[in-house]
Amino acid sequence: MKAEILSINGEKIKEIELPKVFSEKIRQDIVQKVFETEKRIQAYSPAPMAGRQHSASGTIRHIRHKWRTAYGKGISRVPRKTMWRRGTQFYWIGAEISSTRGGRRAHGPKLAHFNIEKKINKKEKQLALRSAISSTINSKILADRYSRVDEKNVKKLPFIIESKITSIKTKDLLVGLKKILGNLFEVSKKEKTLRAGKGKLRGRKYKRSQGLLMVTGNEENLNVKIFDVKKVKDLRVSDLYPLGRVTVYTEKAIKDLESFNKEKN
Repeated sequence: MKAEILSINGEKIKEIELPKVFSEKIRQDIVQKVFETEKRIQAYSPAPMAGRQHSASGTIRHIRHKWRTAYGKGISRVPRKTMWRRGTQFYWIGAEISSTRGGRRAHGPKLAHFNIEKKINKKEKQLALRSAISSTINSKILADRYSRVDEKNVKKLPFIIESKITSIKTKDLLVGLKKILGNLFEVSKKEKTLRAGKGKLRGRKYKRSQGLLMVTGNEENLNVKIFDVKKVKDLRVSDLYPLGRVTVYTEKAIKDLESFNKEKN
């Protein structure tokens, strides 16, 4: 399978043979399975000493002839802290347990729950990554991901740019990408929109789109914040999932993908 290498102005420079990884059969079921193992949930839990930072003296007992007991007071045996006392008369309030003011949570989330790692076979992980890379040249999968994109209007995939792109200014880079991507440029931009619904009140006011992914060679460096940049060696399934993400490769990235395919096999 051959593909065109484009200049920064979107003009064809030459043709190259694509690595075998782009001919891999797309296994969406395996890709989804591996993606689930790569997902990480933000860990959260109460502080270990939350609700226990007090001077409560422990559980109050009902026992005769014992100092500081609740005998004859008609109160429950919960841990209490003394606010004031006169001789053997106490004014104390409940503390620590979940039914008291300022007490701990009854069954709060535990940090250990978030550290459980899902296991996956090594060959399945490799197959999923090759399938995800192969999906970047499939116009039907790309059109299925973006509702604003029509498969008929998608330019010839994949998008491969000369490595000179890593040394130009961000302003010129954007102008060049607009010429290269054409109608796909609108969906390749990172967007931040206001969420509809009560999620706005729960710490997730905005929704963000992934936008374009630029894959560079292992020795190339590109520092931009307007889209995601990944080296071939750092590429993961979660970078390309859901399948069909708009992806641009540099010429050196394609060369590195040839050795990548040999290593993964």
